[in-house]
Amino acid sequence: MKSLKWSFALKLTFTLWLLPAISLQAATSLKLPKETLKIGADSFYDPQFDYSKFSGRVTDRDATASIVKISSENKNVKYFRAGDLVEFKIQNSKNSEFCQGYVRSIEENYFVMFVKDLFPCFPKEEYFRRGTALVMQSDKLGMRVREASVYRASLLNKKKDFMGQLNGINQDVWNFEERKIQVAAEFDQKIAEIEKQKTKALDQILSQKNDQIRLQRELAYRLDNIDKELLFYRVEKEELLFDRWHLDHDLGYPVYDRPEEIRPRRVSGETTVD
Repeated sequence: MKSLKWSFALKLTFTLWLLPAISLQAATSLKLPKETLKIGADSFYDPQFDYSKFSGRVTDRDATASIVKISSENKNVKYFRAGDLVEFKIQNSKNSEFCQGYVRSIEENYFVMFVKDLFPCFPKEEYFRRGTALVMQSDKLGMRVREASVYRASLLNKKKDFMGQLNGINQDVWNFEERKIQVAAEFDQKIAEIEKQKTKALDQILSQKNDQIRLQRELAYRLDNIDKELLFYRVEKEELLFDRWHLDHDLGYPVYDRPEEIRPRRVSGETTVD
């Protein structure tokens, strides 16, 4: 569990580190029609509004009026890039044409542009003064504002996803002690169950041992009885090698008169001689 949290934290840190490196150029590949953009939902983009048109004022210029610095209250000028075409003319000048300028650099609320020819929109005999109000338009700016809105919508989705992940992590952190106690209780329960199984197994082994001891004694008792019966029922064969009367007489035991010798059996018709 701990290694999993560290892995997720590293991935989250790496992702957050990459976010600043993502530029608006990624949004150019999204090629979404205007209808797919949602008005509101923190996008602040209105498809009905023309973001390519804005106003500005000359704040500085060089001697030839070819390099002009423009200030604008329109915050969208920050999306300009060097080389973007900007068309402009003098405010309240109805008959003049648009002049063309190319963005050179961008500052906060300012941008500097190069003007190749100022006279299509400004009389040659007049001096191009600082503070002159200009009406400006740039299709590049309108496109970049839309791309920025698309990119911002993707950032909102990422933020929503990260917030969901952060809420999950916060829940884990806040409930750490509770989860710790719960996990410990689960393992204690498992340990108690294992101890119970261990005791039961040992009791079974002890019971089997006692049964074996009783069986051992019973078998030993029966074997002893069988040995006694075998001894009792053993048949012995003995042959007398000497006359028993002579043995008792020699040993001085009291004996009867010496018995007569056994006479052989007569065959029929045979006579015996004493």
